[in-house]
Amino acid sequence: MTQMPGLLDTEAIRKDFPILDRVLHDGRKLVYLDNAATSQKPRQVLDAVAEYYERYNANVHRGVHVLAEEATALYEGARDKVASFVNAPSRDEVIFTKNASESLNLVANMLGWADEPYRVDRETEIVITEMEHHSNIVPWQLLAQRTGAKLKWFGLTDDGRLDLSNIEEVITEKTKIVSFVLVSNILGTVNPVEQIVRRAQEVGALVLVDASQAAPHMPLDVQALGADFVAFTGHKMCGPTGIGVLWGRQELLEDLPPFLGGGEMIETVSMHSSTYAPAPHKFEAGTPPIAQAVGLGAAVDYLDAIGMDRIAQHEHAITEYAVQRLQEVPGLRIIGPVTAEDRGAAISFVLGDIHPHDVGQVLDEQGIAVRVGHHCARPVCLRYGIPATTRASFYLYSTPGEVDALVDGLEHVRNFFG
Repeated sequence: MTQMPGLLDTEAIRKDFPILDRVLHDGRKLVYLDNAATSQKPRQVLDAVAEYYERYNANVHRGVHVLAEEATALYEGARDKVASFVNAPSRDEVIFTKNASESLNLVANMLGWADEPYRVDRETEIVITEMEHHSNIVPWQLLAQRTGAKLKWFGLTDDGRLDLSNIEEVITEKTKIVSFVLVSNILGTVNPVEQIVRRAQEVGALVLVDASQAAPHMPLDVQALGADFVAFTGHKMCGPTGIGVLWGRQELLEDLPPFLGGGEMIETVSMHSSTYAPAPHKFEAGTPPIAQAVGLGAAVDYLDAIGMDRIAQHEHAITEYAVQRLQEVPGLRIIGPVTAEDRGAAISFVLGDIHPHDVGQVLDEQGIAVRVGHHCARPVCLRYGIPATTRASFYLYSTPGEVDALVDGLEHVRNFFG
């Protein structure tokens, strides 16, 4: 299976990731299949963060000394890299946050405080989907509670797809914002962005796309998406934790109010009032995650050097193989699409009546790291009548051999529990 079409040279790639050489208990080598939660980091990223702290550490934008200017250049250089990575029309449309959750909350709060025509109030509606991560549910629930807006959502089909059969009833002239995930973190489903965006634009609604599970795995072109905002996070795409991104259309960022107040987001301050800096700095109050941004820039360089098209092809091949092999395990049921068509590299499943936590624990004893639980997507578990799932998720360094190790591990789980 190592010769299957589309695979990257994982032997070479894995040499860049020190943690993948780790040997766990009983001499078992780590099989890391929890990439939807966080990816591992290559030496190039680890070295970039270390070098920043060793040679350039200073606060940005405010100092005139050499270190401050160098740190500012590195920080703003990372913004340039991210803008290019997502094909943003302007670098000023790229806002650094601490994670995708903060990016999503930022948009929700902006709309809650906005003037017309963007304001969300009791006369308006918010639309999400039943497959969202909690980070794209709770902010909108909070906004609806504060403003009196009505929260609506698309349901799910039995095979793990969005049910858009009633799209004209869900997205109406009252809709102010449609916020949905591009690739589900629990189901792996790749959603039909074009259809949703087209309907939202027909009624004049804004669109926010959560691309946290897309940006690491496939080419992401914000202009081609047609959305107004796109959120993603660094730690799932070979970057450090503590850094996220919100891309927004320039005219919207100019018109919408800031969420956090403080240093760097201001233009002038008096005891009576303040004026704000232009975007992106208007939305980056206080000392930003400088080292983390530098690390994210290094991660973008790393992914660009390999090529996002090639990464997507590799993951499609691995996912296709994994879906096939997992369905050979007696009693295993995939929760979500059961083919590799329009699906990402996260595969959730249940194994007979064995609780997912027990599955995960026995796999861990074999050196196999998977995720168990509801994956911050509890409404999906409720929809399919299950308490939780086991989730295996793959990335650019994943191999067919690791899929085989997972399947062998699941056979051990079945034997262990009789």
